[in-house]
Amino acid sequence: MAGVVDAADRRSAVSTLTGRGHLVMELIEKIHGREAVAQGPSIFPMPSSPRWGGGHVSSKDIYAMTSQLSTAVRAGLPLLNCLELLRKQQRKPGMKRMFEHLTKAVSGGMSLSEAMGEHKKAFSPLYLSMIRVGETGGILEQTSTQLAMILGREEKIKTNMKTASAYPIFLLGLGLVSATLIVTVMLPKILGTVDVGTVAMPMPTRILMSASHFLRGLFTSFPGWIALAGIAGGLYALRRWTKTVGRSHWDGFRLKIPVLGPVLQTIAVGRFARTLGALTKGGVTILEALAVVRDTLGNEVLARQIDEVAEKVKRGESLADPLEQSGYFPPLLIQIVAIGEQTGKLDELLLNAADTFDTDADAAINRFMAVFPAVLILVLAVVIGFIIAAALLPIVTMSLGAGVV
Repeated sequence: MAGVVDAADRRSAVSTLTGRGHLVMELIEKIHGREAVAQGPSIFPMPSSPRWGGGHVSSKDIYAMTSQLSTAVRAGLPLLNCLELLRKQQRKPGMKRMFEHLTKAVSGGMSLSEAMGEHKKAFSPLYLSMIRVGETGGILEQTSTQLAMILGREEKIKTNMKTASAYPIFLLGLGLVSATLIVTVMLPKILGTVDVGTVAMPMPTRILMSASHFLRGLFTSFPGWIALAGIAGGLYALRRWTKTVGRSHWDGFRLKIPVLGPVLQTIAVGRFARTLGALTKGGVTILEALAVVRDTLGNEVLARQIDEVAEKVKRGESLADPLEQSGYFPPLLIQIVAIGEQTGKLDELLLNAADTFDTDADAAINRFMAVFPAVLILVLAVVIGFIIAAALLPIVTMSLGAGVV
């Protein structure tokens, strides 16, 4: 059923319709004149980024900015004063220029969400939606606080992953370099002192010698350099494929990897709960919230599942049933969503449950990072053991042959 409701803002409209017993699936705001300004070209052109140094705005910069903005807004400062204050505190040229544009645009009559929308590389769809909800509902201090919490959680996950993966990556790099040096430099010298024909060499030694000739040829011959260029080009093409047309296949493969797949799925569930709870608490409708949430999960397979869920909700189904049918979301989340729909407190229950899912995600990350280095060490031990055995077998064979004679 479609209709029109008069309300001061989106949150009031949702509350009014919910009070009448309606389930709000889509809400289109009619504000004459505003849409033309938002869709047309900006009269406040964005400043060009510096040609070198300081032009990049990182996610950590956005998190720090959001925390400061939330604090300033909660202190009761007018928005324009908040932006001016933050602009003066910036040291990076990219951040300083961005705030100069935001301050000029807001002082000229644009909303903050519209001004931020012209910096799409810095502000995600979730960020813009939360700011727009805060402006239209007059709850910018609440939405900015929730944004700071969401971004802080994402930065914590990134930091934990980087910290925990530093040692395995160092170990892997050191092992690969050591194995390459042994095979290409040390092994030929050792086997050169052994008076055993190639045909008489044990199979592991012949395999290792073939690998040694291949690796030395890669770095010492023109065809080898061409092969290296081809390998580099293939890796670059593979990386591009995983980020474009092959992203769904790659993300589906990652979900099936033992230990790693559950980690990625648990992180996505936590993002889903916190993001959907924050958006619905601000008065965003379910369909609009799902459209934003799908881009925050970090996995195209899960994002497409959310698209299917949104289609079913649009046809009149509840939110819990399609989530359960997808098979990618845990029973606890399904139960919370079902109870939230029945009680009308979906936002509160999701935000409360988000902490539980985040704790599970942290535990899953810790388990993965405890297992991964051990598996890596085992693989490197097998490789080094094979190299040592292949190098010693000819010497042992020759000694045994001499003893028999």
